[in-house]
Amino acid sequence: QVQLVESGGGLVQAGGSLRLSCAASGPPQHLYAIGWFRQAPGKEREGLSCRDLRAGGAFYADSVKGRFTISREKNMVYLQMTSLKPEDTAVYYCATPHPFCDATAVSKRGDWDSWGQGTQVTVSS
Repeated sequence: QVQLVESGGGLVQAGGSLRLSCAASGPPQHLYAIGWFRQAPGKEREGLSCRDLRAGGAFYADSVKGRFTISREKNMVYLQMTSLKPEDTAVYYCATPHPFCDATAVSKRGDWDSWGQGTQVTVSS
C-alpha cells in the first residue's frame, strides 16, 4: 500500500498563497489518480482536486477552480493555492489510488484507500 505524507500547511492572511506537498512512497501509482481533500471543523471531508497520473488531466471542484492548481513531479504531488479565503481554513489531505479523476471520484471518499495524516491550513481575515 502506498504511503502519503502531506506538508506545507500554515497560517496565511486572506488573499495569500500556500503550496501543499504530498510525498508518495510504496508501489508505483502511475496507473491511478491522486486527489486532494479538505475537512473543516464540523464539516464533511470535501474533494477539491485530482490528477490523473496516466493521462495527466486534472479536475477541480467549483469551490477552488481558478484558485488552486494541482501538479506532479516524480513522486510528489503539489496543490498550489492562491487567493486564499478564510473559508479555505481546514485540514488538507491527499489520497490515492482511484481509477478515475472526475467529480464523481472526489465525491466518493470511501473509494480512496490510502490517506496522509493531513496538514493544517489556516487563513486569517
